[in-house]
Amino acid sequence: MATAALLAVDWGTTSARAYRVAANGDVLDMRNAPLGISQVVDARFGEALDRLLGDWRNERVPRIASGMIGSRQDWVEAPYIACPAPLTALASALVYTPQRELALVPGVRTRDANCVPDVMRGEETQILGGVDPREEHVLLALPGTHSKWALVESGRIVDFATFMTGEAWHVLITHSILGRLAVQGAPATTPGPGFERGITRGMGTGALLHDLFGARTLVLMGELAPEEVSDWLSGLLIAREVRNARTWAHRHGYDGGRVRVIGDDALVARYAIAFAREDVIVTPVPSHAAARGLWHIARSAGLISDSR
Repeated sequence: MATAALLAVDWGTTSARAYRVAANGDVLDMRNAPLGISQVVDARFGEALDRLLGDWRNERVPRIASGMIGSRQDWVEAPYIACPAPLTALASALVYTPQRELALVPGVRTRDANCVPDVMRGEETQILGGVDPREEHVLLALPGTHSKWALVESGRIVDFATFMTGEAWHVLITHSILGRLAVQGAPATTPGPGFERGITRGMGTGALLHDLFGARTLVLMGELAPEEVSDWLSGLLIAREVRNARTWAHRHGYDGGRVRVIGDDALVARYAIAFAREDVIVTPVPSHAAARGLWHIARSAGLISDSR
């Protein structure tokens, strides 16, 4: 087995992913397990970490983690760093667990134009791993339960905005009147025609709270099949997010016609349909962005030597 210089953990709410990382940042091995913070019983985080690492736990190398493991309700709270947040600020504010099992990466905070706070925890590491520190004016989208859009410049997270797209879809389908006529379950892996129709509606200029009701009335009028409701709502919400986020980026002087996307392949494929509809150019992101970001932070913090 190749020698690792770092054990990096992307530890979220439902799952945790561990990486063995070489001194030059290459990912040597990866493990994924349903050991997210919501799965940890009686705050036994140390035991969960041992289960995740398995035989890797015997390797005497630095360990670093990002994500919800550093939230106020979990192992140890890591602070939020205010935007603009450079890599060095995150590296200098690492927090250690009581027995120094892990160094925890801080989250990032900002305020919108109306001074309402916004936060991210975990995505900051993916962002810094998906953008070369020398790049300027990069717009990123991170689709998910709480989608993040971020502005990055020269290794700094300049600003970001959160859109509760994934959670809104789930709540509407499972707990609202809109789901009563729908076929329950997650959207199909391959979006159907209902998704395309939802995209069309979402890219329009209507009011979201009015447009959402169409998921019910279209079925009542026989113009949308019950099995298409889930996809229609998904398309509507994703398109409205893309439209609003691009407007937000333009207001900050960023090109909304080019975006870098980080996320689950199936979800990214849905966003790609919305981007294509608006002729948005999607640029690739290096694989294992979270591991790469943790390596950058660990190197800046002096946990591993600079091999360059």
